[in-house]
Amino acid sequence: MAKVAVIGFGLVGRLAALMLAKTHQVSVFEQGDANTVDSAGTLAAAMLAPLAESVICEADLAEQGLAAIPLWQGVLAELDLPVMFQQAGTLVVAHQQDRGDLHNFIRRLKPLAGHSAQSLNQTDIATLEPELAGRFSQGVYLPCEGQLDNLAFYAASFKTLKRLGVQFHFHTKVNIDGNQVGNDTFDWIVDCRGIGAKAQMQGLRGVRGEVARIYAPEVTLNRPVRLMHPRYPIYIAPKPNHEFVIGATEIESQDAGDVTVRSTLELLSAAYTVHSGFAEGRVLALRAGLRPAFDDNRPKVTRDGALIRINGLYRHGFLLAPLVVKNALTEVML
Repeated sequence: MAKVAVIGFGLVGRLAALMLAKTHQVSVFEQGDANTVDSAGTLAAAMLAPLAESVICEADLAEQGLAAIPLWQGVLAELDLPVMFQQAGTLVVAHQQDRGDLHNFIRRLKPLAGHSAQSLNQTDIATLEPELAGRFSQGVYLPCEGQLDNLAFYAASFKTLKRLGVQFHFHTKVNIDGNQVGNDTFDWIVDCRGIGAKAQMQGLRGVRGEVARIYAPEVTLNRPVRLMHPRYPIYIAPKPNHEFVIGATEIESQDAGDVTVRSTLELLSAAYTVHSGFAEGRVLALRAGLRPAFDDNRPKVTRDGALIRINGLYRHGFLLAPLVVKNALTEVML
């Protein structure tokens, strides 16, 4: 049984700890508290969207995202609390004035292991999402895609890891020196700090994401909906109990400040044009955060002796994380 330190308790750190805790002695070090509110994963819509993401990433990353979806099912099956997971596809729509953006999106989709987009007319859209009947005349359906509930995963993973005997050190900012963390020695150290490792990983930058979490009892959507938008695509991801995560795909900025008035108006007004029931919804949270990325927007795994660094998952965190972490820890799990 190896002694392993996991540095950072965000999405990557949780998956690393879950993969190692059954066979190794794991200690987690996190500079924040147990709620890890600064983790990019707590902001995420947690959409598993390899086909949609193929528009902006290389084909091999999209293929990896597709391969990671069944890994998520295995991870969630071993947790002590249920976590909403579904693979009901993604609906992509556009208002009449933005149909050019929709056509451009469709043209940029890459072929993906036998999975392809399905063009939709007004009737098809109403069949998939009855509450959107008559609102859009054209769209596209991406049937291979899915999503999970990120906040439920954070809660369930913490509970499970405590049961498995993982030792937690919150409010702890550590220094890594060889195979030492603080005053303790480990067989392996797994650095999962995301943007917190910027000083140690050359080229690491933050990419801003902004989201609203809304309680809207008058709205029912069966799957994530992406709306083509003149400035950037908007997504609406349904969560349990009529909660919805509404966000912008990305903003190339390292500003970690609060959500701006402009973004708030754009996000919520766009959601309202998709479904008028959002008008009576309640704003549960408005948040902004930075996702870690390198210049090529690809994940990076490095090893230096006993130290393994996993970082740079960009906007593909939930999509790629199970596969990236599993591959990075192959030798540790032996």
